[in-house]
Amino acid sequence: MIAQERQTRILNLLGKRRRLGFGELHDLAGCSSATLRRDLTFLEERDLLVRVHGGILHPDAAAGEPSLVEKARTAVAAKRRIAAFAAALVPDGSTVFIDSGTTCLEAARLLRERSSLTIITNSLPVLAGHGRFQARLIVVGGEHRAVSGALVGNLAAGSLSRLRADVALIGASGLDPEAGPGTTELLEKDIKAGWLARSRRRILLCDATKWKSAATVCFAGWNELTDFVTDERPPSGFPAKRPKIHLS
Repeated sequence: MIAQERQTRILNLLGKRRRLGFGELHDLAGCSSATLRRDLTFLEERDLLVRVHGGILHPDAAAGEPSLVEKARTAVAAKRRIAAFAAALVPDGSTVFIDSGTTCLEAARLLRERSSLTIITNSLPVLAGHGRFQARLIVVGGEHRAVSGALVGNLAAGSLSRLRADVALIGASGLDPEAGPGTTELLEKDIKAGWLARSRRRILLCDATKWKSAATVCFAGWNELTDFVTDERPPSGFPAKRPKIHLS
C-alpha cells in the first residue's frame, strides 16, 4: 500500500471514529511502526490530526484545548506584558523551570538572554530557540504532546526527583475561581504539580481569557501558588487564601 492510500484510510476512519489508538492504526495501515510514524507526522504537520497519549484525535475532537498555533494568536499583547512582568520577578543566579504554553514561551525568550540563570524546561517551543540561549539550559525529556508542545510521561516525571528550582513559571489551559488552575491532560498535570512541589517561588502566568476556558484536570489549589501574573483582576469567588496578584 502506498503512503497516500494509507493516509487516506487513516483520515477516513478518523473522520468516523474521531479517535484511534495506535493498535488500531497499525492494523489499519499494515506497515511498520517507523512508516506509521512518518505518516502521522506528515498528517499532523498539515493539521489533519492531533497526536495524543495512546493514539490520535480528529482536530475537531481536540477542540477542548486549542492548538499551540491557535493560542499564539490570542491575547498576544497581554501575554507579552505578563511574560515581561514575570521575567522581572526572577532574580539573577536563579534556577528556573519554564512550563509549556505560549505565555511561558514569551517569558523564556526574555530569560534565555540572562547568562546567570539556569533554565529547565519540558517545552519543545522553548527548545526551538536553544541557539539563542545565553543561560544554561537543562532539558527534561519525555513523550511529545502535540497540542501544547510539552514533553510529558514517565521520563519527564522521573526527572523530578533529581531536580529543584528556585522559581517555576507555570501555565494553564483554564482557570477556576474556586478550584484553581487546570489543564486538559493528566500527563501534564503530573509535571506541573511536580514542579510546583519542587520550587520555592511558584508563579502562574495566565491572561484573563483563561477564565472562560474549560480545563477538566486541576493541577493545583490557589494556595499552592506564591504569585499570579495576569492582565485583569480575577472574578468573584476567588478564595481568600490565594497567591499574590500582579497585574501586568
